[in-house]
Amino acid sequence: MQFGSFVFPVSHQPEMDSSVIDNTLEEVLLAEKIGMHSVWLTEHHFDGAAAHADPLVFGAAIAARTERIRIGFAVAELAFHHPVRLAIQTSLLDNLSHGRLIVGTGRGSAYNHYEYLGFGITMEDGLARLEETEELLVAAWTGEDLHYQGEHWDVKFPLLRPRPYQQPHPPLVRACISEASTTKMAQIGRPIMIGIQTLPTLQKRLDGFRSTMLEAGFTEQDVEAALDQCWASRDLFVAESYDEALDIASAGFERERTHFRHAREQFNPGGFPPPDPNRPAPPGEVLEQAFILGTPSQVADQVAEMRDIGVRNLMLKLNTGEMDTHQVRESMQLLGDKVMPLFAQ
Repeated sequence: MQFGSFVFPVSHQPEMDSSVIDNTLEEVLLAEKIGMHSVWLTEHHFDGAAAHADPLVFGAAIAARTERIRIGFAVAELAFHHPVRLAIQTSLLDNLSHGRLIVGTGRGSAYNHYEYLGFGITMEDGLARLEETEELLVAAWTGEDLHYQGEHWDVKFPLLRPRPYQQPHPPLVRACISEASTTKMAQIGRPIMIGIQTLPTLQKRLDGFRSTMLEAGFTEQDVEAALDQCWASRDLFVAESYDEALDIASAGFERERTHFRHAREQFNPGGFPPPDPNRPAPPGEVLEQAFILGTPSQVADQVAEMRDIGVRNLMLKLNTGEMDTHQVRESMQLLGDKVMPLFAQ
């Protein structure tokens, strides 16, 4: 099993942005030091939900400060990028990192209408552009004398420079919220990232991904290669005692959920509707389902449960809700010293 750090640094106040960004970069360097496979950079705007906001610029800073760890996007919000500009920027970042880039894509937030309005589009526009933007991104990476005509983009150029370091292009992974989107990606053999789900749902998604790829005509070797690039998400905190881990995790989780809710209520046109009491909360909003937490042995048992249902790559949010940086680093060190070695390949 591979372990990646999901870099989602919430900054609760604008005056804290700079220090949160500095601390986050230090956490990335520690992730490399303890042997993590990758760091995954999110993108959000205008609310401090991701203090660095821009995964491309932050990814370049990481590339300059690290040597081994892979740099992924989880995700680049395609709705906010011109695909040719994104192709140029990602190709440059792939060169700067000497082939360590993984491009995770998605439309963007399903809740933050204000992000789309800030870029002059609607959430519906973002969804409509998704497939075409991803198609043009790949065409730009790989084509020559390109003339692409679509519903949203009409571009023509001789050759993208620089060419991607990885050939034919950096790995492309799609974030999938629904079962339908998972099936759609499986039909074209594209690896996926799956947000926080219950274990039964997660197992169903992975099993469905496998069966759909086989039904689409892919070989077992193709399926195994794709599953080796699929990622599942959890928050994680490790401490010397369960009670300590629970206290720190629950406080950070509540701060983060409150921050998200208040931003949507304040900035979305018409506010944000309260949760429906007749429907269960999504797994990502339930501490017991969102978190792997406890002592190193307890955390290892929970990771093993995920491995045993077919998870091969685990994307872990290691700092939830602007936790104390010293506590985060202690948790990461325990993860690297006492948990990850148990799952070494």
